[in-house]
Amino acid sequence: MSMKNHLNSEDAAKPVASYSQAVRAGDLVFVSGCIPLNPATGELVADSIETATAQSLANVKGILNGAGLGLENIVKASVFMINSDDYMGMDHVYAATLPKPYPAREAIFVAGLPKGAIVEISVIAKVD
Repeated sequence: MSMKNHLNSEDAAKPVASYSQAVRAGDLVFVSGCIPLNPATGELVADSIETATAQSLANVKGILNGAGLGLENIVKASVFMINSDDYMGMDHVYAATLPKPYPAREAIFVAGLPKGAIVEISVIAKVD
């Protein structure tokens, strides 16, 4: 029987709806979509796609750190954006933040995101 644990970290923005920041099932940790909210203020960071991506990834990192993991444990990332013109700006920050070799990833362009965010990132990480 597989056990699952719900994880929440003070080092990332609190969920904006009814979900856990992450769930560990076996040796996988599923991190819910992180929008660029400042964990200290709850305010949306949306100056640019670069700052928004950096804050979203900081929230992902905070959740992973709370689970005893790091960005290097990510095996799959999903990036949701509202503007396809933002792809290269997002990718620049993503590539500078995540260690190589990069995890599998897709970018999905959507009509809208929670709280008016311009980017949302969810990941799956593997416990070593």
